[in-house]
Amino acid sequence: MTDKKTPLLDELEKGPWPSFVTEMKKAAEKSPAAADLLLQLEKSYRDRKGYWKHGGIVGVRGYGGGVIGRYTDLPEEFPNLTEFHTMRINQPAGWFYNTDALRTICDIWEKHGSGLTNFHGSTGDIIMLGMQTEHLQPAFDDFSEAGFDLGGSGSDLRTPSCCVGPARCEYACYDTLDACHNITNTFQDEIHRPMWPYKFKIKFSGCANDCTASIARSDCSVIGTWRDSLRIDQDAVKEYVANGLNIQERVCDKCPTSALKFNPETKELTVNAEDCSRCMHCINVMPKAIQPGKEKGASILIGGKSTIVLSAFMSWVIVPFMKMESENDYEEFKDLLNRIWDWWDEHGKTRERIGETIYRLGMSKFLREVGLPAVPQMVFRPRANPYVFWPQDEIKK
Repeated sequence: MTDKKTPLLDELEKGPWPSFVTEMKKAAEKSPAAADLLLQLEKSYRDRKGYWKHGGIVGVRGYGGGVIGRYTDLPEEFPNLTEFHTMRINQPAGWFYNTDALRTICDIWEKHGSGLTNFHGSTGDIIMLGMQTEHLQPAFDDFSEAGFDLGGSGSDLRTPSCCVGPARCEYACYDTLDACHNITNTFQDEIHRPMWPYKFKIKFSGCANDCTASIARSDCSVIGTWRDSLRIDQDAVKEYVANGLNIQERVCDKCPTSALKFNPETKELTVNAEDCSRCMHCINVMPKAIQPGKEKGASILIGGKSTIVLSAFMSWVIVPFMKMESENDYEEFKDLLNRIWDWWDEHGKTRERIGETIYRLGMSKFLREVGLPAVPQMVFRPRANPYVFWPQDEIKK
């Protein structure tokens, strides 16, 4: 470890919480690259300026994505950061590992890279921070032999990710783990070979609690839901009342569509299924008394993203309910993805996310050309004028 001081980074080690600075210092004891990284980061904090060059054509044979080229702007001052590439490793569905797998990952990384990792990146990948170009192919070969593949980067399908789903959550409305694994294996070309206007992210959440935050962070959100009515155990409702829960205030008054009614005399809770938006609030408050319906599937949404060309978008609902069943190999969802990608590939501009393309060309054009029927959930706001227009080919002569 260098003797140079890092007073600003040292401040981040104070307090009760674990600090990434402490872990970087541990890595710096073995890795000259990690030692230089500490010093460059200290300089960035002091100067309030980043010193990274992002980009460059680096990768492994047969792949167009999975490696992000990074180089320091100050190679004379930090020679061990002249090449500091990031490698993305495709994570297992639900982020389940055994200790042998974790040890294997870390051993390979200490052999080829800086030893610094990020479990996990915002897309979901295992992030390997800091590698020289000459080690990219050998590292990939070792990861591949151990059973791991690269994730996505660039203008391709980013690594799909999912919540823990039915592995630990009784309210998952479909098997997020199986769906994520299946889609990842099916679309290997789209993950590894950039071919689109920009990146495309898919995230699988088992219910409307949306533990992957898919509605704000993915171009395609697959959020579990049910088509029939909530199941209510009236005996359990009475038990909640006996334990002091104010159901009217905590549940009914906070229902966004006023679909729930509580009778204080009979102490029974009822739901108008047609008004229920399946938001999970009542289930979260009364999990012993309320469960999702039996006819389960997912809502498919499109267009979520952070600020790039336009401001941040939340996803639009494009399919209110779709069965997500492994028995039919998720063919309905895969067919929809291919139609969406074909349309976006034809109409999207460079570095334009699909939500921005839809916003620019209009939802009605997108729906017609992708072959989806319009549904009320797609309405952004009520009409501002009384005029209705039809496409020319729909006007009867």
